[in-house]
Amino acid sequence: MGISVTQKGEAPNPLVVNVSARHCHLTQEAVEQLFGLGHQLTPMKWLYQEGQYAAEESVTLIGPRSRIISNLRILGPCRDINQVELAYTDARALGFDLPVRQSGNIEGTPGCMLMGPNGYFKMDDGLIRAAIHVHMSPEDAAYYGVKDKDFMKLKVYGDCGTTFDRLFVRVKPEFKLEVHLDTDEGNACGLGPDSHCELIK
Repeated sequence: MGISVTQKGEAPNPLVVNVSARHCHLTQEAVEQLFGLGHQLTPMKWLYQEGQYAAEESVTLIGPRSRIISNLRILGPCRDINQVELAYTDARALGFDLPVRQSGNIEGTPGCMLMGPNGYFKMDDGLIRAAIHVHMSPEDAAYYGVKDKDFMKLKVYGDCGTTFDRLFVRVKPEFKLEVHLDTDEGNACGLGPDSHCELIK
């Protein structure tokens, strides 16, 4: 995760916009195949959403024609599916044509090979470009007048000001108000610590 910027105003909670660098989510089975039987992920840095963390562990992704990305960070805790999230530039460099998907929607997506210190793990699918999205609590949703799975807009002001038109809304009681963009999206709008951002229904 990268830069955080907040939205000031009368909203019940401050808006945090984070740039999410390429990463993967793995099952416990995949972790053990890559790092050894019984291996548990070790939290390195806690993320903004409660209970989520960047792990000490990373893997190497092997793409078409043996092109690789090394030090692909694993985010924990383990999930029930394996998923790799790459930016468009990452995908092009590896030789992938990846669909833009919501997290967890991996049907029909490309796969790859992951390499860890204990061996290899073959993913038959699970490579995506993650759609830009916002996490929010029911309190935030009521304030903005939206519900789970709606779409909003994110306005980023500045010299490279941009409006993202299809910001997918995820609502759960435990969520903190946070937008996730990938590195390409963050760079394109010049997102920085002093950026002003606004959520628009």
